[in-house]
Amino acid sequence: MARQLAILGGGHMGRALISGLLRCGARPEDLAVADLSAPTCESLKRDFAVHAGEDAGAAISGADTVVIAVKPQHVAALLAPLRSTLSERRALVISVAAGIRSASLRQWCGEGATVVRAMPNCAALVGAGMSGLFATPDVAPAARAAAARVLAAVGEIVWLEHEEALDVVTALCGSGPAYFFSLAESMMQAAVELGLDAAAARKLAVGTLYGAGLVAHGSDGDLGALRAAVASTGGTTEAALRVFAAADLSGITLKAMQAAARRSRELAAQFG
Repeated sequence: MARQLAILGGGHMGRALISGLLRCGARPEDLAVADLSAPTCESLKRDFAVHAGEDAGAAISGADTVVIAVKPQHVAALLAPLRSTLSERRALVISVAAGIRSASLRQWCGEGATVVRAMPNCAALVGAGMSGLFATPDVAPAARAAAARVLAAVGEIVWLEHEEALDVVTALCGSGPAYFFSLAESMMQAAVELGLDAAAARKLAVGTLYGAGLVAHGSDGDLGALRAAVASTGGTTEAALRVFAAADLSGITLKAMQAAARRSRELAAQFG
């Protein structure tokens, strides 16, 4: 039976996409996965009942849509032997590899293929991802809609007008969860320093991170208003926020995101 969608790369993002697509009604027999790790392939077959193997050519042989879910440094080598098949099948190729530009992807996939870039984040693993998508103006509406359906299976999507914006999305959404994890980890460690039991500190920090995310997601998006609602004048939260402001948290955040966006551009130059 022809497979409608192939995922090249069975790591965290590949696994997240498989899980999301199955939740949205895809049939296991319509999905094929390729990964160079035999244990990873066995795990995917066991957990999802999808076809999984080490041969990328076999995975895409019957696919109309192909998702590139490998690290940026591996994309060119992965696509080189697949170029003729992707071009002949006029496949829709969705790349979630950070930094690699559409022009490089089109060259590697062949003229017949259609390329869409996406940058999801690790929350896709629980169906709560946030993805930025970009397609060049020549990509047909049907292909855009098909790409949107794939990424919407793991969360929300935002279309971007300019490809350079994906570097910012990488810094904001792609890398963003790690910033929140780092802050929560620091809060947990600080609580232990202040005398709280480690297990209690961890549970409270993780629960606070989770709850704050739910509140923000259910709001109108005015994060400043949410912050102000917690920070009563003269209260404990205001005292803590003053310390953050004195340390220039906004400036530090800007520098961190600039570094992430710059690295995304460097990946394009290095591996594209």
